[in-house]
Amino acid sequence: MSMKILFVHNNFPAQYRNLAAALAAQPGFELAAVGASNAQPMSSVKLIKYALPDADVSTTHPFARRFDLECRRAEQVLYSLSTLATSGFSPDVILAHPGWGETLPLRTMFPKARQLVYCEFYYGAEGRDIGFDPEFPMSGRDGHIGLQLKNATTLLALADCDVGISPTYWQQSTFPRHYQSKIEVIHEGIDTSRARPDAQARLMLPNGRQVGRSDEVVTFVVRNLEPLRGYHIFMRALPEILRRRPNAQVVIIGRDGLSYGLPPPAGRNWKSIFLEEVSDRLDMSRVHFMGGVPYDTFIAALQVSSAHVYLTYPFVLSWSALEAMSAGCLVIGSDTAPVREVISSGDNGLLVPFFAVDELAEKVVEALQYPERFCAIRKAARDFVIEHYDAARVCIPRMRELLDLKAPASARRNVWTGRPASQWPTAVKRSSRKPSVPAEMEMSDEEDHGLS
Repeated sequence: MSMKILFVHNNFPAQYRNLAAALAAQPGFELAAVGASNAQPMSSVKLIKYALPDADVSTTHPFARRFDLECRRAEQVLYSLSTLATSGFSPDVILAHPGWGETLPLRTMFPKARQLVYCEFYYGAEGRDIGFDPEFPMSGRDGHIGLQLKNATTLLALADCDVGISPTYWQQSTFPRHYQSKIEVIHEGIDTSRARPDAQARLMLPNGRQVGRSDEVVTFVVRNLEPLRGYHIFMRALPEILRRRPNAQVVIIGRDGLSYGLPPPAGRNWKSIFLEEVSDRLDMSRVHFMGGVPYDTFIAALQVSSAHVYLTYPFVLSWSALEAMSAGCLVIGSDTAPVREVISSGDNGLLVPFFAVDELAEKVVEALQYPERFCAIRKAARDFVIEHYDAARVCIPRMRELLDLKAPASARRNVWTGRPASQWPTAVKRSSRKPSVPAEMEMSDEEDHGLS
């Protein structure tokens, strides 16, 4: 008898790609997914798409407009679930992301199914991205109330689910303390066999030039070029980097849109705003905006990188940060809580204060000038990801533990992705013994938004 598993995510497969692919490759599982029109099919997964009709919520109270749209989406998901049930598919386990309201009908439709909810982020006005950057305006009290109300469907999902799953301990810590004991920490995992070092890698730049490991290449990768991911800080560091390293080439991967944070002024985009700020001090023949690129191009950029800059507000940790470490990059990251969980400065990467433009430039220049100094750090970065975030060997097996239907719904498992790098004495001395869970990490304090 096969185990029936249902994935619910508007952008399927998204965070479930690695797990769904692994389960589809093994007998004993029957897989289905519900997603929006942009969901992508996967082999051996029955995908049902729903359409979200245009809706005018202008007459809805501003605080409730998001929830109104989420309820409309939930209605479409309900229709898709009904179609699935009519076909004879009744899931044993449901894995779902609550961020868009898709989890609202799940318990009603399939009351006996075990629900695993993806707890990516809990919105809050303190200690996270809101108010972190003084360069941008703060929202008033009404904005804070609206922000809290964005958590409504997530809270309902947490009340309904059997287990929550957060990819990192910091992301778990953003949730209310009384829910954290219900949330396991398991990352979706990195394919370290694809994101790996390659001394022979070559990257074709937009001007037709090819660069490789022997060249000085500075890389910066984001989904969209925006302040939340430190694009403005990176651009302000470039004039000094290029002045001091006349052979350096700068590769910037990212689109011109908006993923997170405040929108730019009407008719503008953040890319052009911060490029214009420094363009008169840049040799633009050495600054290469690649836009959105295929995955293989992204990996090639990491493989030729001499210094990879990763900056973020206190927010969801990007997959690209771990992929860069897995590819053996020297990651120069922001000293913010999400990054500190995976990088111990001087051991498996370098950290600089988020707003320290001059220090960032200095670290990049040093990396370009003395690459031999950082070989051990590059190796330690890859070793760290392999040991704690490898999809096939670490993360998927731990997810499989949570799919065990024999376990009671309330069972707690101490699933541990590995001691945060900030807790390591060194990153280059790794023990083969399975790490134990430090007592202080079993329930993290709310410390220091958004969906990735």
